[in-house]
Amino acid sequence: MKRLLIYIGLIVAMGFSLASCYKDVILPDAAVDPDGPPQPVSFSTQLAPLFNTNCALSGCHVDGGHKPYMNTDISYQQIINGGFVNTDIPKASILYLEINGDMREHIPSAKDRQMVYDWIRNGAPNN
Repeated sequence: MKRLLIYIGLIVAMGFSLASCYKDVILPDAAVDPDGPPQPVSFSTQLAPLFNTNCALSGCHVDGGHKPYMNTDISYQQIINGGFVNTDIPKASILYLEINGDMREHIPSAKDRQMVYDWIRNGAPNN
């Protein structure tokens, strides 16, 4: 009888210990509809630093390199005045096509590319 109580006690203790185990579940980022409502994007605080870091590199989009020049202080004027943005048909924008095509390796984050797309869909404001 004593042995039976010990076994029952061990089984109950194992049951409690197994029930108290915790397992982290990491879910992937929820799929975002790229054509859903555009999120607000600030050119000066979000996009200009992104372009300056990833595009305004020696031999790339700097003075004397490929247009548009992406230095923080002139990038907005270069993009807008250079015809790189089409607010009527955002997916036809040269900027959108390039960052999703040949220049995708320089802006590999889908979140960053979506941010550029949302900015164009919002009318490409200088904010």
